[in-house]
Amino acid sequence: MTPRLLVLACASLALIACNAPGNASGQPGAAQDDKPQAAEPAAAEPVASDSRPFASTEVASFDEPWAMAFLPDGRLLVTEKRGALKLVDVATGKVGDIKGVPEVDYGGQGGFGDIALHPGFADNHVVYVSYAEAGDGDTRGGVVARGTLALDDSGGTLEGLEVIWRQVPKVGGRGHYGHRLLFDDDGKLWISSGERQKFDPAQDMQSNLGKLVRLDDDGSVPADNPFADQGGVAAQVWSLGHRNPLGIDFDAQGRLWEVEMGPKGGDELNLVERGGNYGYPIVSNGDHYDGRDIPDHDTRPEFDAPKVSWSPVISPSSLLIYSGAMFPDWQGDAFIGGLSSQSLVRVEFDGDSAREAQRFDMGSRIRAVEQGPDGAIWLLEDGDGGRLLKLTPR
Repeated sequence: MTPRLLVLACASLALIACNAPGNASGQPGAAQDDKPQAAEPAAAEPVASDSRPFASTEVASFDEPWAMAFLPDGRLLVTEKRGALKLVDVATGKVGDIKGVPEVDYGGQGGFGDIALHPGFADNHVVYVSYAEAGDGDTRGGVVARGTLALDDSGGTLEGLEVIWRQVPKVGGRGHYGHRLLFDDDGKLWISSGERQKFDPAQDMQSNLGKLVRLDDDGSVPADNPFADQGGVAAQVWSLGHRNPLGIDFDAQGRLWEVEMGPKGGDELNLVERGGNYGYPIVSNGDHYDGRDIPDHDTRPEFDAPKVSWSPVISPSSLLIYSGAMFPDWQGDAFIGGLSSQSLVRVEFDGDSAREAQRFDMGSRIRAVEQGPDGAIWLLEDGDGGRLLKLTPR
């Protein structure tokens, strides 16, 4: 089958998969993305809780937490998927409310998503948030907005919120938003945009679904983006052929790494290249949920292959490349939160190569991983009552 016919076949069968029996969310792939599962067999030997080289301390708990960001004063912002933003005093565990949060389209994998501070936050107090927004009819899509955060001792207010980016087009279903946010050292805003479980938009340059997007801080398109001369949404795109990218971070050498959920198998850690095409849905090291085969990456060398691929899956939720002093042996390593694997996965790099080095059994789905100002590693558990955990050396 030609690549074009394969993509069309994937698109036509998407409707069948979306209504498959036994899929409570009505979307293909929900079992990996949203439903608790037993931990999969590990590529690295799992490290049990009593053998982990770190202690885990509970600081607070939340209602479906999704993302976190540390403020310059050491306090922590935490988003909750139903549409709340919390301010946490990590020294005391006290949790306050931030008002002015936008209305979100909650359900499935959608709701309030990520939060990131503007590089000049100490002076301008500007923050960026991502969330699912309802559209016309039964459609929705991810958006990114920015506003000013006014804080007080117990909470604060998000003021002047303005949408600067939208997923195009809005589609049905509530899966694969992606919408992780990251700033680089040049002040550019990076957005991971999932293909919304629609398969072929990941290869369609008239859509920004299934892409990594690079913007200026006001939402405008940098002139040096790889597809800037195409105009429209294509100008936003840095790389394409992604499925559900849920973690992005830069290493010390300035290289961008991205982790995404594969279909039934084939979770990926990718080194992101300017203008790179990572092949989905034409190639993947996993298969469709209805059992149909997807050719592996090695059958189509013109597409960028993952540096690490997981089958069975880990269900990656987030990515941190560690640079702190508290765990000196781990400087430069990547940490990936695992959902169905209920794990924290450590990855070691060797130049452009990577390998899973260790897998820590956390006993719960890990939604987000972040580095604290003192070099501690912070985790958010997924779901109702999801705990905020601080990891420090034993």
